[in-house]
Formats: sequence, C-alpha cells, structure tokens
Amino acid sequence: MRTRLIFAVMAATSLSIAAIAAGVANDGAGSFKPISPFLGAATTQTKNLSDAAFTMMASNALPEHQRPFFFGNRLFNTNWVVAPASVKSFDGLGPFFNRVSCSGCHTKDGRGRPPLSPDEKMESMLIRLSVPDATSPNGASPHPVYGDQLSEDAILGVKPEGKTKVTTSAIAGTYGDGEPYELSQPHYEITELGYGELGKGVMLSPRVAPQVIGLGLLEAVPAEQLLANSDPDDTNGDGISGRANEVMDLLSGTLQIGRFGWKANQPNLDAQNGGAANGDIGITNPLHRNANCTPAQAECLAAPIGGDEMDMSDKFFDKLNLYTRLLAVPAQRNPTDPAVMKGQQLFSEFGCASCHSPTLKTGAKAALPELENQIFHPFTDLLLHDMGSELADNRPDNLATGAEWRTPPLWGIGLFQTVNGHDRLLHDGRAHGPAEAILWHGGEAEAAKEAFRNAPKTDRDALVAFLNSL
Repeated sequence: MRTRLIFAVMAATSLSIAAIAAGVANDGAGSFKPISPFLGAATTQTKNLSDAAFTMMASNALPEHQRPFFFGNRLFNTNWVVAPASVKSFDGLGPFFNRVSCSGCHTKDGRGRPPLSPDEKMESMLIRLSVPDATSPNGASPHPVYGDQLSEDAILGVKPEGKTKVTTSAIAGTYGDGEPYELSQPHYEITELGYGELGKGVMLSPRVAPQVIGLGLLEAVPAEQLLANSDPDDTNGDGISGRANEVMDLLSGTLQIGRFGWKANQPNLDAQNGGAANGDIGITNPLHRNANCTPAQAECLAAPIGGDEMDMSDKFFDKLNLYTRLLAVPAQRNPTDPAVMKGQQLFSEFGCASCHSPTLKTGAKAALPELENQIFHPFTDLLLHDMGSELADNRPDNLATGAEWRTPPLWGIGLFQTVNGHDRLLHDGRAHGPAEAILWHGGEAEAAKEAFRNAPKTDRDALVAFLNSL
C-alpha cells in the first residue's frame, strides 16, 4: 500500500529521481542535493494546490481515521453560538471571545494577517498581555483584570475588554548593491477599555494566527531530538544558541518541552487546541473547564456555559485534535527549477538553515500511527532564538525572553497568497513577503540577514524563489 502511495505521489507532482538528478547537474552545485519535495513525508498531499491546499487530509490517513477527520473539520469550521441554544452541542460561545470559530482566525486552515488600516478590526490576530511581577520566575504575570489575552468581543450583557488600533511607520533601507527597500514598523494602541486602564508597564505582544498544516508531525518529534539540536550556551561558537522552552503540560501535570505557539508555550496539540478554544472563542473544554474570566469581571463570571459540564465534550475535543494532527502539508512546487535549487543552496550558505532546520524525524511512537517514523522537512528546529531588539515584544513567556521567538515552520509560505490572499509574515504580520521578513531578522540571525542583504540581486531572488516553492 505504501509503495503504491509513493508512486502515486511521484506521478501527481511530475517528479522523478532522474529529473531531480538532472536539476542538480545543470545547477552546477557539485555535491549539493535538494530536499525531498514531499515536505510532510508520507502525509504530504499533492492533489490540491488551490485555495483549499491547507485543508487536505494526510495522504496516508488510515481508513478508521478518515471519518473522524471530516467531523473534526466540521468542528474547526463551526460557528459557536451563545448558550443556551437549540443546538446544545455547539453553544457556549464566550463570554469573551475574539472569533466565533477556529477557522475565523485560521481561515482555510491558513495564516492570519494584521488589519490593513487603523479602523479595521483584528480578524485573525490577537494581543497577549502581561504585567511586571517580581515574584514570578520570568518577571511577568497575566494582567490582574484583563488576563493574558485581550478579548475584543463579548456576548450580550458582557462588555468587551477593548479594541486594538494598529498604525505603521516606514523604515527605509538599502541593499548592499544600492537597491532601496522600505519596511513597515507597526504600532499598537489599546482603546475602548471595558474594565479600567491597563496601568503602567503593561506588556503587549501581537500574534497573527499561523497556518495549521503538519502539526501532528511537529508534535511527534521526540523531545530528545529537540534538546540534542539546542545549544543554549553557543558551545560551538557559531552565534546560534537555540534553546527549548519548558512549559507545564495540563494533561500530565509535568513540565514538558514547548513546541507550539510563537514562543513555544504549548507542549502538545491537546494543550494548544484547548487553550485556543478557551482563550479565542471562550469555549470550555476538557483542559479548560472554567470560562476565560478574571475575578474582576463579574459579568463574565455570571454568564451561562453550554453543554452539560463544559461547552466542548471530550468526544468533540478528541476529534478536533485528530483533525489538526492529520492536516496534510502540500508538496513543494517546482523543486527542480534552477532558481529554486540555487535558492536552497544559498539558504544553507547564508546560515538560514541553522535555525530553520530543513529536516526532522518523528519517533517510533506518536499520537497516531500515520505520524510515526517520518523524515520530514518543516524548516524549523522548534527552538527559541533571540531575534534582536527590532522584533522583540519585550514580554517573557515561560522561559522565553522578550526577544526570543520559536523558529516558525516555513512549509506553505509560498501558498499564503493563494489560500489567504496575502503574503504577510513574522509573528505580527509586519513583513510583506520573504525578503522583508529576512530584513527584519536580527540577534542570532543578524549574520544571515546581512548575507542576504549584501548578496547580488540574482541570489536574493533565488532565495525568495526557493522559499516561495515551499
């Protein structure tokens, strides 16, 4: 069965070993070898590169998992309603919320963007909150009134927490060959506060919704592999000191390696999905049985819940988790194009691969058998890296400092325009496309950024062509 699948995938993408070998020879890259275009290994999908490219089920999904996958898809796209409602299975929205469904932020399982004007509402983005706290190990705690996330919507009878106004200013720069460029610096202002002033020293961290493809593979990488790739003290002297975040796992009650979220503050998909359902939609679930209210918000605390004991049942929660584990990664496009192959070589030579590791491997045990023993290509090490002052949000998150971010996977970035109608990148969506994203890099990525900035235009274009092929 697996042999037939591999040949079917090869045929669907019009690839062959001979074609790849010819591409290497024509490129003149010597021993350089391209990665496999099947970025998600056996889970990779090749059938759909339209605006539904991120919605496809893993190609190796077992028959017994296919029906639960499609039910999980329904849950992901369901608009929750206020309780009590005639549809008891899907009531319990709020009291606070940012969107009414998972897909409200992750439209078509894809990536969000910032507002395009100061008057536009945040549709697929949110603001994390913290306040200084000398008693906390990392020096910060959730806001005593507003919690750790600003909720811009609320059900009838409950005041929303506030609104976010986003403005930008231009920063001019020049490539090494004299070509000018312009970056867009975002600025954030919280307005229409419903429960009093935020107070001094509040820390704001804007976060756009990332694509949700391939998450099951990332979850299945053994912690030992991630720790082996870390180098917190930069013992090899290469300027890269990636380290793992350490977070509490609500399932086991133990500290685990963080791997999801912009600062790797969630250890697994149960925790990620449970936290998002509660924080973003206000849905209580097996991991978060209380509404997302603080003690200072009496109206929120008094609001009704849906379901019997919680809004989302254990059964529904399990299907949602299965869905996110089995969302397929699209295959790489045009892998033998000379510019794409040259760009991949430059990706390594510039130092990008030091953090955006091309290859990881899942373990012998995973949440689902489809995810076991897979060698795949996400272009992330899932570790925290200091990205410099320009990208810093100055808000710590567990062990992550205010300048550290988890390396995001790069698979799918060339399809954002197709799937979501934009090319906005980085944690707050400030960058328009890969080139701008690279130019914002600093800290541990400063040398790689400068290698790109000072490279000839043909090389810069080749690197962007490679990234857009992913």
